[in-house]
Amino acid sequence: MTSTSSSPVVPGRVVNLEQARAKHGDRIDHLVGMLMVGDPLADAVIAELDQLGKEGRRLLNAGLADGLDSLGPRPPAAMAALLRQAEELPSWVDPAMLARGETAAHSVPRVWFELSGISSALVHTYTSPAIARLLVQTGKLTAMAPRRLVETGMWVFQATAPGGLLRGAPGYVATIQVRLLHARMRSAALKHGWDSSEWGTPISQVDVARTWLDFTLTPFHALAVAGIGLTEAEDRDLYAYWSYIAYLLGLDEGFSRDVVDEKSAQELQDLLDSTTAPPDDDSRALTAAMVGAQVEALSAGPRPLMSKPALEDLIHGLLRRSFGDELADGLGIPPSNASAFLPLIALVNSQARRWQTLTAESAEQARRENTAGPSMDEVAALIPGGPAYHQLLHNDADDSAA
Repeated sequence: MTSTSSSPVVPGRVVNLEQARAKHGDRIDHLVGMLMVGDPLADAVIAELDQLGKEGRRLLNAGLADGLDSLGPRPPAAMAALLRQAEELPSWVDPAMLARGETAAHSVPRVWFELSGISSALVHTYTSPAIARLLVQTGKLTAMAPRRLVETGMWVFQATAPGGLLRGAPGYVATIQVRLLHARMRSAALKHGWDSSEWGTPISQVDVARTWLDFTLTPFHALAVAGIGLTEAEDRDLYAYWSYIAYLLGLDEGFSRDVVDEKSAQELQDLLDSTTAPPDDDSRALTAAMVGAQVEALSAGPRPLMSKPALEDLIHGLLRRSFGDELADGLGIPPSNASAFLPLIALVNSQARRWQTLTAESAEQARRENTAGPSMDEVAALIPGGPAYHQLLHNDADDSAA
């Protein structure tokens, strides 16, 4: 995938173009061009699946699980192209890294990853009015938010598990299914009057880049604010691992390949944020729905962490401390009484983190404890019909699947 010409059409969603150009130079031209680009390989597969129906989905499921060669000498053309790209392991990927899994995520206690990491990741994605607009159109927020919360956590867990991204493994399959779900949503939006001149291509390469940062930079910044920081080695491993996830998601390498640590990730985020309008009503509606869903999820069960009002206040405090007051105000996140206690919480977490990472043995023990919890089968049981990205290839596909 390559960038467009040096004078691309600028969608109406772009703001502060000249100021951003003065800071970021030619990278702005690449960004603007990528606003009009989706994912040609995945888009072609969706068109092919619409033609082939149930048999096409059967073939694609088999190809994801067992490889392109399992489909015989004449597989469907678009399907073959996507699988060929996915199965070609880039030279810069360390197979031993895939076998280990994404160790930075495993170093974080699951409750904090859910409370701070996943919450901040989803909310920051909603700061983009273009992404928020598309998501609001996909269904009722009260029904959608709990599903998206569980589905997101399930995908991240599968994708970061040891061996999870090896060919045919659950994380590998789920990541490509997420990519195809994006393509299905793109197709549905374009068929139903999406204004590309204003908003660019739905789920453009720029939107995928933002989402990718919201599972690397954003959650680990939020966790650092809560006192759970990464070592330099964990930081490098995080971006090396997620560079391969970016590849499987079909993200243009012009966005991801130079991002190797927190500093370079912040530079990319500034590039994206500097041309993005402030959050709008859709952003605020999605944020409120997600916080509500997170409160319900964490307060469920016989031994909830705390009362629902206290949990909501804590999440608001964590989000405000992570994003800053200006962006939090734009997202409709109210002030929090918990803010006064967050420095103490961060201090306690940082001391616990220090002992966890003191030796290789203690770090490994912490990872084992942090990954203990409900199995993926138990998590999947919370989602009627399974995750949306799974349903895409197991149910009759139509535009309502988006």
